[in-house]
Amino acid sequence: MSSSDVLTKRVTATGSLAVGPARIRQVQVLTNSGGAGRLTVTNGNGGATVLDIDFLASDSHSVNVPDNGIRCSSDVYVSVSTNIDAVTFFYS
Repeated sequence: MSSSDVLTKRVTATGSLAVGPARIRQVQVLTNSGGAGRLTVTNGNGGATVLDIDFLASDSHSVNVPDNGIRCSSDVYVSVSTNIDAVTFFYS
């Protein structure tokens, strides 16, 4: 049994998800053909980096986060989105 509902938010640029404190459970990434993709997520704008991943170009990628997820006590903030067309965050 889950302790809370899982929600989703799709973004196509850098910036705040505007969801408040959250735990990232999964990330779906769609990269473009411009080269290798990179996604960097911080705990709020200017906060500590909580996720920094490189991806192959022209593909879709799924990143499952184990256990209780990645905690962002401020907000989920996408600080770098290089060669990425869209990211869907699954969070609770």
